[in-house]
Amino acid sequence: MTQYDEQNPAYRTVRVTALESPVAAMADLEAWEARETYPEIRSAGAPVFGTAREREEGGWELRPYFCDTAPQGSRDGLGAHFRLTARDAEEAGDEAARDACLRAAERLDWEPLDDMTVLGHRYRVVRAERFIRMGPDGPEPPRPSDPDPAAPGESGKVPDPSVGFVIDTTTATGMSEGILKTELLGMVRAAGTVPPDVRADSLRAARTHPGGVLLPPTFMIAEDSDGHWRPESDGTSTTPQAARDGLATHWRGPFFPQLRKLTPELRAEYAAAADRISSERLNEVTVAGVRYRVARVERLVRVGPDGPESPRPSDPDPEPPIKVHVQQLKAQGLWEEDEED
Repeated sequence: MTQYDEQNPAYRTVRVTALESPVAAMADLEAWEARETYPEIRSAGAPVFGTAREREEGGWELRPYFCDTAPQGSRDGLGAHFRLTARDAEEAGDEAARDACLRAAERLDWEPLDDMTVLGHRYRVVRAERFIRMGPDGPEPPRPSDPDPAAPGESGKVPDPSVGFVIDTTTATGMSEGILKTELLGMVRAAGTVPPDVRADSLRAARTHPGGVLLPPTFMIAEDSDGHWRPESDGTSTTPQAARDGLATHWRGPFFPQLRKLTPELRAEYAAAADRISSERLNEVTVAGVRYRVARVERLVRVGPDGPESPRPSDPDPEPPIKVHVQQLKAQGLWEEDEED
């Protein structure tokens, strides 16, 4: 990454500038207003992960999709990318490239690798912390400037806004984003609120990756039934409409009524609310005395001298690489040989 000087390396830089684009200027104004209306910043739960490729001109470019809740999901996605690249190389008659990509994919089938160089390109599994803004009335909803192009029920057809986003601390931002970035970089897990290894990793990351970049936001569903807001979804929806559609599908599905032990009358009430929140593009709805809100989630990637932060040792990563998992299932007698086909 670009270095300004030894005392002020680029990865520790927070560049702020006047925004020329009217859309960007409006977004920065909304961010400033959010500081007043939703002044409290809280953790939005566990981190999320994705993959990025280092660029020759500087920075790291995100690949689809930056929404894995465990590092192994990102490794699996990277392995799939290498297999697709191998197929394209074979069709182009490039056997050397095909073999290199297949070797990389095979390694990922067996090893939990977070950094690889393939065909001269460096790839990395990247970690992002998540935060929400809270105010007296609950979590911050989507802002008017947040992209939300999908029609009701069509959110799955809209690309992830973070695809192609470049993690580069030298990229200038508006004042509000620069201030938020500085605030988030100064936050570490408080003693007694998390296990000791999680806090130790948080403190270490503040030293090893003191810079940072904010990614495009994601959205979650939060619910309030007793004066306390809690997450109702994992917060990885890439647009507000995706969060609405996900909630509507959840309410219409077979499991939600069973989990909540709904009466026929309440089932009908939730079904009607599902139609409303999706079709009317609502950011909040109340059903049976419970408030549901689409909440905005900020994502911060920490950056150090060697680029963006990878998964931490304390990050939950319950599933091993696929071939290792198959071996474990076989040892337990839970895998039939024809299941590999």
